[in-house]
Amino acid sequence: MRHARFRDPSGAVRRGEWHGDAVSFAGDEYDLDEVDLLAPSEPSKVVCVGRNYVAHAEEHDADVPDRPLLFLKGPNTVAGHGDTVTLPAGKERVEWEAELGVVIGEQAKHVDADEAMEYVAGYTCVDDVSNRDDQRSESQWVRGKAFDGAAPIGPCVADPEHVPADATIQTRVNGEVEQDATIDQLVFDVPALIEEATQYMTLEPGDVIATGTPEGVGPFEDGDRVEIEIEGVGTLEHEVTR
Repeated sequence: MRHARFRDPSGAVRRGEWHGDAVSFAGDEYDLDEVDLLAPSEPSKVVCVGRNYVAHAEEHDADVPDRPLLFLKGPNTVAGHGDTVTLPAGKERVEWEAELGVVIGEQAKHVDADEAMEYVAGYTCVDDVSNRDDQRSESQWVRGKAFDGAAPIGPCVADPEHVPADATIQTRVNGEVEQDATIDQLVFDVPALIEEATQYMTLEPGDVIATGTPEGVGPFEDGDRVEIEIEGVGTLEHEVTR
């Protein structure tokens, strides 16, 4: 099953089922143009992972870390399917990064890898929108990674059993394929990431781990339309503007 969060025609926020071209709740089904589709969870934080695909590290002339490289995005960064992200003003290079998102289902602290999947509600798509101008000049990546709207998430949360271990992850920008990989190429897999993160912080229900991006990142132009598709989940779409 795939789960969606949306505002129905009456203005009520619902958690229902995603059907690709429609959503449903309590026996009522709505076409997507009848509702406001929201990010599928309300994370207190998005835990992001850097350089978790070998080829992506290589395209940045960087080493693969010997333990997961973690950084955070706050709730202000969350955007939803169909939203338009306003890129930071005056920046020359702001890039897309398609990522498998892991949505946490239960409060998690000091979780062992072999038990980690018990805490996973499902998988979603994330675009780790990245302002390289500032990221490359600072060590904390706040300006580079945590600006408003820098984490589009959606369109839904898929139950883990519906997402193959070698699911494809692809980015299309204005219809052109820019990233194309599989999630089994992750250096640190989902259980390892949950184990590492929960040694340092409590993950709350709805929090998201963005597991890293494959090679093929590139800069946005004003008006670009992005599609991030993960096999078994669906396609997150959003636009950008300057």
